[in-house]
Amino acid sequence: MIRLVLVDDDPMVRTGLRLILGGEPDLEIVGEARDGLHAMEVIRDLAPDVVLMDIRMPGQDGLTTTGLLLARPDPPRILVLTTFDADDMVLSALRLGADGFLLKDTPPPKMIEAVRAVARGEPVLSPSVARQVIAAAAGGQGSPSPEARREIDRLTEREREVATELARGSSNAEIAACLHMSVATVKANVTRIFAKLGTDNRVQVAMKVRDAGLL
Repeated sequence: MIRLVLVDDDPMVRTGLRLILGGEPDLEIVGEARDGLHAMEVIRDLAPDVVLMDIRMPGQDGLTTTGLLLARPDPPRILVLTTFDADDMVLSALRLGADGFLLKDTPPPKMIEAVRAVARGEPVLSPSVARQVIAAAAGGQGSPSPEARREIDRLTEREREVATELARGSSNAEIAACLHMSVATVKANVTRIFAKLGTDNRVQVAMKVRDAGLL
């Protein structure tokens, strides 16, 4: 059973999430919070597996709350929710270590699977906004970092090609077409890239590629 806490200042959004997620046999909504400060108390008392975190709330926002939660021992998985296609606060949340983000209008089946994936330790990036977030993460390249270059050198030539395409915001299907690979082979390469670079999501790969001077 995956234990969930919903954090959003809009009670209608919380009701909608409860309707979407509450009927699944492996998901249990154990609590709700109306803002970041309330969330800290609820999560401390209930110790959920996954928190669905609104990013923009009055008072203590979702970004501050995410940072404070992830600084605790044995923190929950955090899935950030946003209504915006590209939000600098979402990028900041990913850099803090959030496990992913979804748009609030994500279709229910995909939202349910995203919660399950995050609970398994698999990062989730909403496809409709991943390209923009990755582009923001990969922007502003300065002088190449020798440390980042050494990390990238752990990859095979093919893995470096895939990593570079990831940093450009390409989807698995686009990478497959560009590099004349199957989608399954791309996915296998992405898994190896994450393992070799010690990364959890495409944004982190994009920043390492940028820092290595490959863009």
